Amino acid sequence: MTRRFLFVLGSARPDGNSELLARRAAEQLPPDVDQRWIDLTAHPLPEFEDLRHDSDHVRPTEGDTALLLDATLAATDLVIVSPLYWYAVSAQTKRYLDHWSGWLRTPGVDFKATMAGRTLWGVTALAHEEPEVADPLVGTLSNSAAYMGMRFGGVLLGNGSKPGDVLTDTQALARAKTFFAQDAPLARFPYEAG
Repeated sequence: MTRRFLFVLGSARPDGNSELLARRAAEQLPPDVDQRWIDLTAHPLPEFEDLRHDSDHVRPTEGDTALLLDATLAATDLVIVSPLYWYAVSAQTKRYLDHWSGWLRTPGVDFKATMAGRTLWGVTALAHEEPEVADPLVGTLSNSAAYMGMRFGGVLLGNGSKPGDVLTDTQALARAKTFFAQDAPLARFPYEAG
């Protein structure tokens, strides 16, 4: 199967540190790997309305919701590119993940089964020297992958606050060179035995 990467950009700032780091990692992908980049600020999703117990779910056919659903379903590798905002993913990114709940119940999509076995990755920049502060963000992505039966490639962390700062993080740039080359294991919840 040809790999198709979808990079979902969740920053409130264009060309932010998380995106710069993700682009450095993406440069290492083979040229035959399809890459699609979607900025959630340019393609905003509506506020998520929890309709789990309603029966009139309809597949979106136009607009940003349809664009993101179709792009997500087409991806073999989904990369969440979100800065660390208050120790978690950005609001735009969280809204995108919230929409997964609706897509799970959309007729004809079979969202969970379609995404099972695919790989979820994360790229984030944080303005903190200790990487442990990003654990809530990593947990959000890892647990989401586990629930969906996806593989989880981990989160590429870089340090930066001002625009372009991450490009001086030589350790992050070195990790970016091999980040997507690693084998991603099947995601597991923390309570599950290895």
